[in-house]
Amino acid sequence: RVQLVESGGGSVQAGGSLRLSCAASGYTDSRACMAWFRQAPGKEREGVAAIDTGAGSTFYVDSVKGRFTISRDNAKNTLYLQMNSLKPEDTGMYYCAASYTYCRDWMNSNRYADWGQGTQVTVSS
Repeated sequence: RVQLVESGGGSVQAGGSLRLSCAASGYTDSRACMAWFRQAPGKEREGVAAIDTGAGSTFYVDSVKGRFTISRDNAKNTLYLQMNSLKPEDTGMYYCAASYTYCRDWMNSNRYADWGQGTQVTVSS
């Protein structure tokens, strides 16, 4: 299994930027898809972005396209989420997740076997 530890959350004003990191340890070779999810108070967890660890293909929910960028550094076993032009509706707990199946149906949280503990992002207007 893979252990995931997120960092980089914080409080920013609307229009600001943050970069989240997710350090992975353990048996990482079999991961096929890694993703960021978020959950706002009173709402369901939603997929934000995903990356195919083999091909490098990326996927985004419509609400963050053009503002967020998912990337990975295989040498450091680290996943990133660069978030620009943040909006108050981006507020929530952000989680890193790893799947052993490819990114097909990536927004389905049930496909992910390993999760981090989350990092809080708060965007004020």
